[in-house]
Amino acid sequence: MKRLHALFALLLAALLALPAQAEDPHYPTKPITIVVTFPPGGGTDLLARKLGQVLQQQLGQAVVVENRAGASGNIGASQVAKAAPDGHTLLMVNSSFAINPGVFGALDFSPSRDFAAVINVGFVPSVLVVPTTSPWHQLADLLAATRGAAQPVFFASCGAGTPQHLAGEMLFLAARAPLAQVPYKGCGPALVDVVSGQVGLGIVTASSAAPLLAAGKLRALGITSPARTAQLPDVPTVAEQGVAGYELDQWHGLLAPAGTPAAVIALLNRTLATALAGGELQTNLRQLGYTLTRGEQASPAAFQALVARDLRRFGTITAQRGLRLE
Repeated sequence: MKRLHALFALLLAALLALPAQAEDPHYPTKPITIVVTFPPGGGTDLLARKLGQVLQQQLGQAVVVENRAGASGNIGASQVAKAAPDGHTLLMVNSSFAINPGVFGALDFSPSRDFAAVINVGFVPSVLVVPTTSPWHQLADLLAATRGAAQPVFFASCGAGTPQHLAGEMLFLAARAPLAQVPYKGCGPALVDVVSGQVGLGIVTASSAAPLLAAGKLRALGITSPARTAQLPDVPTVAEQGVAGYELDQWHGLLAPAGTPAAVIALLNRTLATALAGGELQTNLRQLGYTLTRGEQASPAAFQALVARDLRRFGTITAQRGLRLE
């Protein structure tokens, strides 16, 4: 009897020592839907499809990518916020998710309360570019040109309320540089007009500008990330050119509805983090210009904290600049 009691005590101790977030053996039980808040063919859509392939291969269920564009991503976000919190509906987002509350009126969901972070895949910085005929060869030239000018310097962005728009507004505030946005429907159309000289400055994703920079059709003045990017190693950051504290690194990640079981979040996170740590997915995303997360940076908690930080940070910037879209 004593031996039985001792054995029972050991078994109980072993059970208590198991992780509280042990994986759910019954998940997934049906196809997983990844809602993308942008049209098909863009960078965020492409990333969602790559992640979907990994989940489908590793979890044994079909993964469907559903494009729900509109209202700068708010339509798709609202759909996922109201979905069943069972891990079968996910939201693919980038930093625009944290900008929207500051530039739109009342939303029918709460970005801070209605979602649970799964994983931040990585970062893609933006880059300030000018035509090769521009007299500006470095950021200091641009900043000098804005001071005392009768009119602001216009910059092409990938759209109102995008991280590229915010990058320009942050430069306005940090360097006291009078800049005014010319919004485009995507980075591609913005680049067309910068290359042709229709707009003298563009702020676009580094990945979209890289081929034109390599071809000698554009000149880069600075990168918005906190450190130089491997894709454009010779382009200095805005911060290292004298704009202290300047940083906007566009993140891309997956969210689930709030209340999704921690065990499901843990399984999704581990599956994707493992794929990002090496192999074909890692190689492909690095070629596309991503700086991938790893270790603790790839945890759900780290992504949740990042989203919360940027909701506060971008809310302050949009309020200071009076940015509002209705």
